[in-house]
Amino acid sequence: MIDVPPPAVTPRIDFARELAGQFDLAGQAAFLPGGYGGIGEAIAWMLGLAGARLLIGGRSLDKADALAASLRSAGIEARGVALDVNSVADIRRATDATMDAFGRLDILVNCVGIQREEALLDVTEEAYDDVYRVNLKAAMFVAQAAAKRQIEGGRGGRQVHLLSVRSHLGLRARGYSAYCSTKGGLVMLVKQHAMELAPERITVNGIAPTFVYTDLIRHVMENSAFRQHLEGRIPLGRIADPKDVAGPALFFCAPASSFVTGQILYVDGGITASQ
Repeated sequence: MIDVPPPAVTPRIDFARELAGQFDLAGQAAFLPGGYGGIGEAIAWMLGLAGARLLIGGRSLDKADALAASLRSAGIEARGVALDVNSVADIRRATDATMDAFGRLDILVNCVGIQREEALLDVTEEAYDDVYRVNLKAAMFVAQAAAKRQIEGGRGGRQVHLLSVRSHLGLRARGYSAYCSTKGGLVMLVKQHAMELAPERITVNGIAPTFVYTDLIRHVMENSAFRQHLEGRIPLGRIADPKDVAGPALFFCAPASSFVTGQILYVDGGITASQ
């Protein structure tokens, strides 16, 4: 009697063919609200260089168009669109503009976020509401608008939100109540949306960097004492660069992450791994 070996558990994979396209976004369309900011611009370039067609959204149409023109000069298909994230109707209009421009919407990278620094005893309702509307409410409804189009397309999709290490850690001696609470809420929004969209093959993940060199934190970085203290706490010994965030964004948007959803990747030089 001849022993017949059992069938292999590991599937047969054409590695040369299947792995070659793990970071290829050719033919896909991406919507980047807030995409002309310091981090958003780096992500736009990263996705565009990987083959995606891009719609850059933001309050300033001039800035969105300027970035789109720069991308086009490098052979990347890109357009700008005006977007007021304080208006749900405008969020839906701008999201639908991706369909108008490219006939599909595969990827959402939500780069929108603000901070109004106020000490706990000085927090105003107006400032708190401003931060909530942009950081959390807008994320909810841009995700909803994108999900509707992704589901209609029937091809699955990717949703990525920019958070912050402050979604996990408080900050000593700074007035971060609004920022930390809204970014922390966004963590759970990512997880819940990941569960609801999983049957549609739409993954939802978040990227949470520490301080990144952009104009948004210029006032912090120009405080030499605070900067030295911050760099001393980061195991890798430096502040993040926008390109440090662009790589993880490409991973979450690409086929390489097709089995990853509901996750928050802390791009923080190791700060959340230490006490």
